[in-house]
Amino acid sequence: MTRALVVIDGEHYGPVVRDAIAALPHEVVAALLVGGTEKLRGGEEYGVPLVRDLEEAIAAYEPEVVVDLSDEPVLGPRERFLLASRVLARGLAYEGADFRLDPPELEPFGPPSIAVIGTGKRVGKTAVTGRLARLAAAEKDVVVVAMGRGGPAEPELLETPPTVDDLLALAREGRHAASDHLEIAALEGVVAIGCRRCAGGLAGKVGVSNVAAGARLAAARRPDLVVFDGSGAAIPPVATDRRVLVVSALQGPDLVTGYLNAYRILVSDLVVVTLAEEGAGELKTAIAGVKEVPVVAAALRLRPVEPLRGRRTAVFTAGPAEASHLDAEVVHSSPNLADRPALREELKRVDAEVYLVEIKGAAIDVVVEAARARGADVVLAGNDVVPLPGEPDLDAELLALVEAATKEPAGV
Repeated sequence: MTRALVVIDGEHYGPVVRDAIAALPHEVVAALLVGGTEKLRGGEEYGVPLVRDLEEAIAAYEPEVVVDLSDEPVLGPRERFLLASRVLARGLAYEGADFRLDPPELEPFGPPSIAVIGTGKRVGKTAVTGRLARLAAAEKDVVVVAMGRGGPAEPELLETPPTVDDLLALAREGRHAASDHLEIAALEGVVAIGCRRCAGGLAGKVGVSNVAAGARLAAARRPDLVVFDGSGAAIPPVATDRRVLVVSALQGPDLVTGYLNAYRILVSDLVVVTLAEEGAGELKTAIAGVKEVPVVAAALRLRPVEPLRGRRTAVFTAGPAEASHLDAEVVHSSPNLADRPALREELKRVDAEVYLVEIKGAAIDVVVEAARARGADVVLAGNDVVPLPGEPDLDAELLALVEAATKEPAGV
């Protein structure tokens, strides 16, 4: 029988809970009392040891599953998701009357590794991955394994940065030419392996992916460090030594720390809050309420890969982007790379010498095609992650994780 830790509350009458425990198809090893006093008379016996701390109970009794026999008002939705996140972070399943949550299954991986994960799409995750890879590559042999919703059917190894023409050729072949591995290889100049995935669970488990094959391809090169780039809120299905979580300040504290995003915080060693120009104090406090972990609030600043030299420039991004720092006369700015119909409509009105393009969404098959048809130059752009004044040194935090992963791998 499966060893189970049960979660109980004092809003249920003791004999009812005792009988419910006895009816479970598990070997119940202990009961975790999470609160409530209405139906407690004192001296209740549940037939199993009573505990009050989740982590201590897991360490002492080594359950294989946590079964929730409690209910609101002791555990409302937010409190229950936080408890679920804590259980999943310990590698255990969490189940209740009408649900079961399992932690994402992670393939063992030998080489030193760091995963960069996110709480959703367009939070700047790949920008953080790029910065981490670029920093580490100054002294180490680095390979990035990226998974995406438009990745290749078989893991694709890129040893040299693709050019604009290379990306355009891929788009004309019917490929998604703005996949994250292409972006990372083009902008950061590191070896990148592209993978695909489909579907994502509440805790970040991928439905189908070829990341395991991509991980084996990376390991075969015997690099000093492998950086795994997540996709949206999906977590690379690999047991990495360290993790960086990227969240957006625009998501707000309830989303970033609620639901099973608390699990993402709990399994991470650093949190980067992007798009935080308006401040992130409340969000940082909420994150600290889940876990004491280093947090760096930052802005994203568009970074052209070559000078614009004051030319008339149209800027195309996948979301709002600051352009005032660019060495260019910005004549058009579009955040619509993820909206092909809107993009095609506005391109009819664009008149520019240079098209500055993030490698996202419809950047290649729509914007670059239009630029080439008009004889305009194309300059690719990434995003620099710029810590706000007074924030911790992001590079130092990232390099500390590199040092920890390469010298003291956790293997979890």
